Amino acid sequence: MDPGEDLAWMRAALALAQRGLGNVWPNPAVGCVIVRDGVAVGRGWTQPGGRPHAETEALARAGAAARGATAYVSLEPCCHWGRTPPCTDALIAAGIARAVIATRDPDPRVNGEGVARLRAAGIAVTEGVAEAEAAELNAGFIARIRSGRPLVTLKLAATLDGRIATASGESRWITGEAARRAAHLLRASHDAVLVGAGTAATDDPALTVRLPGVVPAARPGPVRVVADGRLRLPLTSVLVATAWQTPTWILTLPGNDRARIGAFADAGCTVMEVRADATGQPDLAEGLRALGSRGITRVLAEGGGTLAAALLGAGLVDRLAWFAAPGLIGSDGAPAVGALALAGLDAMPRFRRTGITPVGEDLLLTFTRAE
Repeated sequence: MDPGEDLAWMRAALALAQRGLGNVWPNPAVGCVIVRDGVAVGRGWTQPGGRPHAETEALARAGAAARGATAYVSLEPCCHWGRTPPCTDALIAAGIARAVIATRDPDPRVNGEGVARLRAAGIAVTEGVAEAEAAELNAGFIARIRSGRPLVTLKLAATLDGRIATASGESRWITGEAARRAAHLLRASHDAVLVGAGTAATDDPALTVRLPGVVPAARPGPVRVVADGRLRLPLTSVLVATAWQTPTWILTLPGNDRARIGAFADAGCTVMEVRADATGQPDLAEGLRALGSRGITRVLAEGGGTLAAALLGAGLVDRLAWFAAPGLIGSDGAPAVGALALAGLDAMPRFRRTGITPVGEDLLLTFTRAE
């Protein structure tokens, strides 16, 4: 039971778990490594769509070698029946001698019961190995369970002076090719991509992951979500035209023309009505809860400035990914974040820096909300 060895194997399980981000909702992304006599005899991670689970995948690869082995699992194994049998039962039946668990599952159907069931079966359990790393990896799942809404990452691609377009609206391309590839990888790790009606209508984006081999065939890529209070999105837009291939959901206000709602539905879009906020736009907190109720755990908000300001003003941004291009546009350019109407500096949304990564000539700066 060397703590250093436990940590190394758990980090291997976490690396496996990361493969599931963006592909396994509404389930958490979990990794599992079965180790016997210092050798990994089975590896598994949650499969697209959320099943099979990581533990059963690893046990299947380990076979008879699992008996007497140690299972390293990045999240407490489930102990309830869903579309698959409980993973605790599978681990017990396989005869593992020890389970090392990074963090507990906050789902009230589990939350300590999985650990209790393993211990009742005579399996030694060690908890809390790489706990902070595991909690961060599944921060979206945890947020949905605890608050009812998914984790929100605001992605911005802006110049050094915080501009996303020139005064004439030209924005392609502020960042370089390497940064755009990194942005697609970021998109692939989220369950849904959120844009405002203005961005959707002006840019006519596809909001898909256009990197070969990144999105598994079993999943069509992130759900495209448009906050569009008055259903301004053209029925001829790329998002609507491809809604049968890649899910497109629209957050709108009550009272829109029923025939127009029907036209979006006929095109394959899902229209969700949410109440208005103080500005008359769709209430984003309620909209995010609606996404959470459908199983979404991680949302990437991609702009523009109006949506960014609305999310920041409502305290709904949990993570920030800022692609900074080494150029300047000036004050006549479009700002990355619209007006926040702050009464003072103490009201300013604050974040803690978590990383700085060069991507070509650009920088990716990542932040988490300061608590």
